[in-house]
Amino acid sequence: MTQPSSNYLRCEGREIHYMDWGTDNADRKGTVIAWHGLARTGRDMDELAGHLAANGYRVICPDTIGRGLSQWSPKPLEEYCLAFYARLAVSLADQLGLQQFHWVGTSMGGAIGMVCAAGPLRGRITRLVLNDIGTELAEAAEQRIRSYAGNPPAFDTVSELEAYFRTIYKPYGWISDAQWRRMAETSVRRLPDGRVMPHYDPAMAGQFIHHPDDYKLHDAYARIEAPVLLVRGESSDLLLPETVAAMRQTGPGRAGRLQVIEVPGCGHAPALNTPEQYAWVEQFLL
Repeated sequence: MTQPSSNYLRCEGREIHYMDWGTDNADRKGTVIAWHGLARTGRDMDELAGHLAANGYRVICPDTIGRGLSQWSPKPLEEYCLAFYARLAVSLADQLGLQQFHWVGTSMGGAIGMVCAAGPLRGRITRLVLNDIGTELAEAAEQRIRSYAGNPPAFDTVSELEAYFRTIYKPYGWISDAQWRRMAETSVRRLPDGRVMPHYDPAMAGQFIHHPDDYKLHDAYARIEAPVLLVRGESSDLLLPETVAAMRQTGPGRAGRLQVIEVPGCGHAPALNTPEQYAWVEQFLL
């Protein structure tokens, strides 16, 4: 696998960490920003980023503010929301000199991509991959995510944390033992009492309380001009079939610029870590 570099930038006054894969590839097939889900980190994109980098793409995988190695927000009520995440994305793209690029976003990362493609990065995002995220969240899934994301448990050992991830992220589909281990080791922080917990700011879950309409993205989706690939886990409880059907009738769907793929054996959200899934993304980007 191509080896990435670990980097930091000040975006909107906050330090943002990102992994940079295939730095020298930008002039070959272009650049992809790959953005992770709500309570995750950019390292979730390692497999996809490594594959794309080995095949001619540069891939930027940020940690959202409050996650992974990025700074936690000193103003959580104001900054843990899609509007601020989009501002971070614009600053990141500007500082990296990215004039046009593709976007692959899982769950929250896809929502950020929709906001950006509809507004501040319209015309610069040339192709948009939405991994198990649509124009609205199913209420049951939102409640499920809030139940674990806002109050992450602590464990005595990293092995126990890994077992916890294997349980709550089982809907991701097939993940190798090595990938589960890396997920735990790249998503862990140690508390003052010696226990470990997932490496994110629990206050980020306040987005659902303080910005309750953040994930109502019908208007943003309708303004997107870029082609869209919508990937849905066949048993996803977050992206419902009726939401997908509605997306076919508006915006990119109505304009014939929407492609939909359903992933068997997955819920929310496919891990984008198998040859079949690599091929779907790569063919769409081409």
